[in-house]
Amino acid sequence: MTLLDCLDTATVAIRLNAMRSILTTLGIIIGVASVIVMAAIGSGARKQIEDQISALGTNMLTLSPGSRRFHGRRSEAGTAKPLSEADMQAIEEQVPGVTLATGRLSTTVPVVYGNQNWTTSVTGVHAVFPEVQDWEIADGRFFTPSEVRSGVKFAVLGSSVVKRLFGAASAVGEQVRIRGVPFEVIGTMETRGQSGGWRDRDDVVFVPISTARSRLVSEDATVPNPVGSILVKLADNEQLSEAERRITELLRIRRRIARGREDDFSVRNIAEIVKARRAAQQTLAWLLAATAAISLVVGGIGIMNIMLVSVTERTREIGLRMAVGARRRDILTQFLTESVVLCLVGGAIGLGIGTAVTFVVARFADWSVLISPQTVLIAIGASASVGLIFGFLPARKAARLNPIDALRYE
Repeated sequence: MTLLDCLDTATVAIRLNAMRSILTTLGIIIGVASVIVMAAIGSGARKQIEDQISALGTNMLTLSPGSRRFHGRRSEAGTAKPLSEADMQAIEEQVPGVTLATGRLSTTVPVVYGNQNWTTSVTGVHAVFPEVQDWEIADGRFFTPSEVRSGVKFAVLGSSVVKRLFGAASAVGEQVRIRGVPFEVIGTMETRGQSGGWRDRDDVVFVPISTARSRLVSEDATVPNPVGSILVKLADNEQLSEAERRITELLRIRRRIARGREDDFSVRNIAEIVKARRAAQQTLAWLLAATAAISLVVGGIGIMNIMLVSVTERTREIGLRMAVGARRRDILTQFLTESVVLCLVGGAIGLGIGTAVTFVVARFADWSVLISPQTVLIAIGASASVGLIFGFLPARKAARLNPIDALRYE
């Protein structure tokens, strides 16, 4: 009996009991669909993290004011004494491994061009900001150090702001009004996409930080030249933990924080944030994998159960086949083939359902997903393996039947 004969027999048996076969494969369908969805979401999450790493860089530290206590009560983050230009310069000069640093002073205000109005984040930065963030200029240019010092009214737009205000037209050379103040657009940034699955990094306008202080943001009188937060870029081979320790020590001295008192500022390590997100995504992937594995095992038990019923129902047929010359190996192959085909049918249905669910998630939840050919092969291979493993016992039972007893079976 050839493999093609076994496939033909298996197809006929499944078609004759179509409804029972579909119900039997529900576990396989759910398991394979879970594998597809799990792998697609996991791959999409990994790609998102890789994009964030390339966008932020793992050799960066973010410094920001912390919270302060007033009459024994702690206020919200960012309410402590602001960081200043002097703090940033001290870090650049005194902390080994620091290559670049920029301040970042943000506010949210309407930006107007003609009859178009868009509320966005306007951020004051230094001239080295594109180098610190590894963010390319799409059109035009960025500010120069002398322009930042003189406080010119220049603006560089993120791609989302360009689309909202200018559509497909070029923004360079045009004039926009920010909080009623006219700014000349001298450049636009390359598209960066979303961060954290929800925040649009391109929905931003950059202006010189000195201009932001004098024209857009209410300056804090407690320190001269406040910068809001500081982005520090280190040499690739520099140990972030050591640089973080040195910066913390330096700021404690500059801010006169007594020994034993807690910091009134925070130093965030981008690499640690990315690592924590990767660990969370990995945990989610393992949970989904466990769900898929349980579904496949349950589906395999269902396959084994229905194949045992099939062996019982077809005992006389098995006896007749043996009587006309079928060997035990042929009977074993026949029932194993039926089990595998049944699982592959369930796997194909599960593959379709999983793909559909994946695209629904991508469309309505705005979640990054990615289905690779390797995932499809793994899902189909897993369903075929379930058919082989859980179909072996019924197939062996059929192959070991005594032909005479089988022919007499009522």
